[in-house]
Amino acid sequence: MISIFSISALIVAYLFGSIPTAVWIGQAFYGIDVREYGSGNAGATNTFRVLGKKAGITVMLLDILKGWTATNLVYFIGLSVTGPKSSTLFVNYQLALGIVAVMGHLFPVFAGFRGGKGIATLFGMILAVHPGGALICVLVFIPVLILTRYVSLSSIVSGFTFPLSMIFIFQSPIRSVILYGMCICILVLVTHQKNIERLLKGKESKVDFFNRIK
Repeated sequence: MISIFSISALIVAYLFGSIPTAVWIGQAFYGIDVREYGSGNAGATNTFRVLGKKAGITVMLLDILKGWTATNLVYFIGLSVTGPKSSTLFVNYQLALGIVAVMGHLFPVFAGFRGGKGIATLFGMILAVHPGGALICVLVFIPVLILTRYVSLSSIVSGFTFPLSMIFIFQSPIRSVILYGMCICILVLVTHQKNIERLLKGKESKVDFFNRIK
């Protein structure tokens, strides 16, 4: 059901996603546009690489919050429209809002449509839609990162983990969640194309746990 509330929520979700936290924090506190350094990406990883741990962690948490907040705008629409929390319609509204927020992060209106790769915002969305699935992703991301020290590879592997966990662990009855999970896999592969090329060539940057990303 399309209403003024659902349309407004989608617009606000996009604007939430469009908040260029990496760009604004870099410019406000360091006088640097992170997109002009490192990988040229306006995300947490490049912020960590260019500005250090404090800025990187801050951007990561704020980007997660963007996705989580945008997805939870479903409550603004109203349960009378979306149905109860466990209903397929409610979850579909959540997915729509979250996807719009991720698109906002990738193509932010506030930063010349030059954004990041959306991993943290995606995680915030997953956290709002299915906390259990988000936990599984974290439990996969951290060991892969520790073993390989590749943020990109860890993001790709954890991205593929979500739909698999929905199918085999949680056996989600809502097909749109599984379909969305598959779309995540495609999105992660597309946004990490250059990373994959560098991984294959052995030229991808690794995390230095005691300093910045090399």
